[in-house]
Amino acid sequence: MATINISDQEFSQFQGLIHKLAGIYLSPAKKALVCGRLAKRLNQHQLGSYAEYFKLLTGQHNTAELQVAVDLLTTNETYFFREPKHFDFLSTKILSSHKPGRSFRVWSAACSSGEEPYSIAMVLADHLGEGPWEVVATDLSTRVLDKARAGHYPMERASGISREHLSSYCLKGVGSQENTLLVDKKLRSRVNFMQVNLNQSLPALGEFDLIFLRNVMIYFDMETKRQVMQRLLPLLRPGGHFLISHSESLNGVVDTLQVLSPSIYRKP
Repeated sequence: MATINISDQEFSQFQGLIHKLAGIYLSPAKKALVCGRLAKRLNQHQLGSYAEYFKLLTGQHNTAELQVAVDLLTTNETYFFREPKHFDFLSTKILSSHKPGRSFRVWSAACSSGEEPYSIAMVLADHLGEGPWEVVATDLSTRVLDKARAGHYPMERASGISREHLSSYCLKGVGSQENTLLVDKKLRSRVNFMQVNLNQSLPALGEFDLIFLRNVMIYFDMETKRQVMQRLLPLLRPGGHFLISHSESLNGVVDTLQVLSPSIYRKP
C-alpha cells in the first residue's frame, strides 16, 4: 500500500484525541511522528486515509484499537538508573533515616518499559532487604507494561546498572538469549505493574513514601499538570518525597511542596 500523507485537519483530530485521553500535547512538529507511527494501522485495516482511521478509533466498541493507537503515540524512552542523583538521594537521604520494620512504598507513576521501577527496587532491596517494601509501577500503555512485567532487556540497556546490581539482581542470557538480561524473579515479584491513566480518577493505590513522576509533565499543558498533581499529592504521605525530572519544574503548578533541590520535593 502506498504511503499516505496526513493533512493538517486530520493531524488536529489526533492531536485532540491524545490530549483528551492522555493529557499529552502533540505540537505541530509531531505531525510526521503521528503519520509514521500510525501508518501500519492504516495498512492493517486497509484504510485510505487518516480520517478513516480516526473514524474507526472513535466508533463504538473499538477500545482495543484505541489502546493500540494510544500505545503508539505515547513516547516511552527510558533506561536503568536514569538521572542517577535521584537514586543517590533515595539511598543516602531517604532510606538512611527510614525506621527498620516500617513499610516503605514507592510509586513509579509513568514506568514505561520498567527500567525505572526495577532500578528503584534494586536500591530498596539493598537497604531494606526482606523487609516490608513495595514498588507500584503504572503506565498508560499496555504494550510497555507487558514488556516491563517480563523484565527481559537487551544487554545494551544495562549500561546504567552497576556490576554489583547486575550480579545481585539480574541473570545473564546464554544460548539463544545471549546479549540479554533478565531481572531476577524475586525482585520482579516486589514490583506491582498496573495500567493507570493519570488524566482520569485514580484507582485505590494506597499511600506512598515516595512518588517518581519523571519525564511526563513535559508533554502536558499547565492546566493538565495542575490536575494531575491534584490527583497524585493526596496519595503522598506527610514527610514523603516527590521527584520530577531535571528538565521539569513545578513552578506555578503546585505550591504545597517544600523544594529540597531542583526536581526533589517534600510534602510537609
